[in-house]
Amino acid sequence: RFHGQGYQEGYAEGSHVGVVEGQRCGLLHGAKIGSEIGCYLGFALTWQCLLQKSVDEKNSKKIRALDSLIGMIKKFPYEDPTYDKLQEDLEKIRGKFKQVCSMLNIQSGFRIGTDRSSLTF
Repeated sequence: RFHGQGYQEGYAEGSHVGVVEGQRCGLLHGAKIGSEIGCYLGFALTWQCLLQKSVDEKNSKKIRALDSLIGMIKKFPYEDPTYDKLQEDLEKIRGKFKQVCSMLNIQSGFRIGTDRSSLTF
């Protein structure tokens, strides 16, 4: 009887601790992804505005790439953590961002850490 009661209490406590730890971990990783994508969107919108001032063949390719990046970001499922292709879509966005940076001749790196998170140029 005591063995069964101890098991039930331990299981309930472990479940509660697991939920709390899972929420904390989800919040942390969600915030990192949100920060990263927010930087990409701000970067793309800024460059889109800058490049629209002078429209030529070179800039039209860059603008199309920026539009594609912005579209990918706007379609990203922020609200659904159970989305099966979340990591795959995130990698596509990162790849498109790197492509845009290459087209703009910008060396960039996105770092997330406890001490700082930044987009460098």
